[in-house]
Amino acid sequence: MNKFIIILVSLFMGGQFFAQNGTLTGIVSDAETAEPLISSTVILRADPTIGSVANFDGVYKLSLVPGEHTVICRFTGMVPDTFSFSLKPGEVLNHNFALKAFPNMLGDVEVRVGKFDKPIEDLTVSMEVIKPEIIENKNTRSIETILDQTPGLNILDGEPQIRGGSGFTFGVGSKVAVIVDDMPMLSGDAGRPEWSFIPVENIEQIEVIKGASSVLSGSSALSGAIHIRTAYPRDKPITKVNVYSGMYSKPKDRSQVWYDDYPGIHGMNFLHSQKIGNFDLVIGGNFNHDHGYIGPAVKDSAYIYWSSEEPPAYDTISNFGNKEMATTRGRLNFNLRHRSKRIKGLSYGLNGNAMYSDGVMAFAWLNDTSGFYQSYPGAVFTHNQFITNLDPYIQFFQETGSKHSLRGRFLHSDNKISGGQDNRATVFYADYQFQKSYKILHGFDFIGGITGMHTDSYAELYIGSGSPRNKLLNISGYAEIDKKFFNVLNLSVGGRLEYFRLNDSIQKLQPIFRAGASLKLFQETYLRASYGQGYRFPTITERFIRTGIGDLGMFPNPSLKPEKSWNAEVGVKQGFKFWEFFGYLDVAGFMQRYENTIEYLFGYWESLVGATTIPAGFRFVNTGDSRVVGIDVSFTGLAKIGKHASLAVMAGYNYIVPVSMNPDYIYAIDSVGNELSYQETSIDPSSRILKYRSLHNLKADVEFSYKGFAIGVSFKYFSKLVNLDGAVQDFEDYTLSTGTMQPIQYMNYYNTRNTGHPIFDARISYAINDMHKISLVSANLLNRAYSLRPLKAEAPRTVMLQYTFKLDQNKKKKG
Repeated sequence: MNKFIIILVSLFMGGQFFAQNGTLTGIVSDAETAEPLISSTVILRADPTIGSVANFDGVYKLSLVPGEHTVICRFTGMVPDTFSFSLKPGEVLNHNFALKAFPNMLGDVEVRVGKFDKPIEDLTVSMEVIKPEIIENKNTRSIETILDQTPGLNILDGEPQIRGGSGFTFGVGSKVAVIVDDMPMLSGDAGRPEWSFIPVENIEQIEVIKGASSVLSGSSALSGAIHIRTAYPRDKPITKVNVYSGMYSKPKDRSQVWYDDYPGIHGMNFLHSQKIGNFDLVIGGNFNHDHGYIGPAVKDSAYIYWSSEEPPAYDTISNFGNKEMATTRGRLNFNLRHRSKRIKGLSYGLNGNAMYSDGVMAFAWLNDTSGFYQSYPGAVFTHNQFITNLDPYIQFFQETGSKHSLRGRFLHSDNKISGGQDNRATVFYADYQFQKSYKILHGFDFIGGITGMHTDSYAELYIGSGSPRNKLLNISGYAEIDKKFFNVLNLSVGGRLEYFRLNDSIQKLQPIFRAGASLKLFQETYLRASYGQGYRFPTITERFIRTGIGDLGMFPNPSLKPEKSWNAEVGVKQGFKFWEFFGYLDVAGFMQRYENTIEYLFGYWESLVGATTIPAGFRFVNTGDSRVVGIDVSFTGLAKIGKHASLAVMAGYNYIVPVSMNPDYIYAIDSVGNELSYQETSIDPSSRILKYRSLHNLKADVEFSYKGFAIGVSFKYFSKLVNLDGAVQDFEDYTLSTGTMQPIQYMNYYNTRNTGHPIFDARISYAINDMHKISLVSANLLNRAYSLRPLKAEAPRTVMLQYTFKLDQNKKKKG
């Protein structure tokens, strides 16, 4: 009986009753930093239920029966390692594992978010990354055309919108910060992005941050931020010249063709980047001539205008011809940097940019049939612009891990616009920033600084303040800390204090806060959560504009309140590999709340003081609280197919539900006594959907390359506009019934063609060698006639032939 019991026990103990176990022990560390990898696992390959988890010092200990074994060591984000060995009874065998990080699957060695440098898996916010290759391949003449391909971001008539955070305001008062090399790129008076001023020929990387980002990106980042990084010179010089020529296709409806000349688009850009001793030099530029796809206004003499003068005082372009609708611009920029020999880590320099452009601004189409691509009388203006900036800076890196940075900016813009719309503004900007990584605290990073910006604006159209001269001062202090725990968890906390003063009479002080976390769940699986507040002070234009556009006025609102917001999101980023296909899938759910939402709304406001009396028009108004919830899905992948072929994919889907939180709130009473609320001013208030939003947005870009050939296709889908101002229909009915004004027509288009818009772009290229490449690029390939905001036609098909010369001596040396 005793022998039987012994046999049973030995069977249950796996034979260990008669043979003493051995022990495998050691340390798991990072091969690059030698830091212990806490919570890494060492498991038996033959039986994954047997294993050990490394402790705080990276030490693991595994008890095994004697014999031949193989163990696997794993840690999230690291390449697994195996070890085969023979273990004797009672033996203690020591073996250390030094794991290497996975090579970055998509080539993003480093992703910089705002003013922090962080690897992509440590991000606590949703972000999309755009590399310069796609910018060049799509013949990008102005940066907003490539940004519009980014999932979750739409550029509507020049205005950036992230996750439905805004409707349309003709680009004024952007709720998305646009930052180039840590410097804001919004006009000082209107808060409008200056897209064509950005050097597309020298982009290193673009990062689009989704969600409130005001702590590190400034007060304009109410719903997100766009960070654009230009490239520094490499070890060897780079010279690049890009020449292109093409045309607009005729609309499918030939009745909409307004020109009889060649609708050409021609231009070139160039770049030279070089190190000269301890000096870095970058010089670049762009020249572009665009025939334009919007034609001149056509005035119908059957209608009587509000002014008794002929032509009306505010209608300055009706008699212009086709040539006046073209746009020509030239831009020249430079970057200079000197790296000190005497003081290690010290560098300083000066960046500069200047651009002159001569063109038109068209705000409304003639009608929604034959006049789809023409202008409404009085709603198109000649626009002559000169803009320049000088940015001195100094940086000092210390061996202790500290970085000091002082940047300044002088930005001046002078806009000569017909119809008395001239304006000019000068911006002075300075930012001191301190950043330090405390290695002794194991992954503790700090960034902090102070920023000041002063805007001096002069424009008769801002007379709503009582004077054409207006001044805006903004001073803010900010700080943020990041701490990484056990190479698994990353926490981020930050705050900012904003102070605004407008014309020495209006002052605001506002603190804002953000926090986020990122957790590595499994190998290449990252969970993140974040909360961020946003704050935006109204621009000079939003408060004080007082002017006329055709038969419509633009009215001031000196009591306009600042917008506030908060954004919360939870997201998962999953890296994967199938055969030779690498990629990331990112899924995020989000909610954003806005307080004192600013919208650009139509109404019968007070009469315009001036040569003409205009009874109705637009005004910036606080419309109460609103909320946007939704889901954001993005996918980025790269496949290597043999030695010479590859497939690159970038795609995303964005679904939003933007609603008014208090639809019955009366936010204004106009001059004829109308009580204005969301309920009373919407075409369709039943769903409470905010105006001028598309609920579904799908984007994708796929490029296949084989040796020197490449072919790519882009796709964008915008679902229909669910809601818009009821006054659009009221004003159309009025102009059709009175016979005193040329009709403003949009509702037929809204009711019959507002069904969603699928847009395709395509490109094909051949690289003759490393220096020469030719490309054929088409936008709006199917030549769809469509509109994304009321009274504004998007461009018909364009076809461009592009030649690129690139002499990259760094690449030549390597290959």
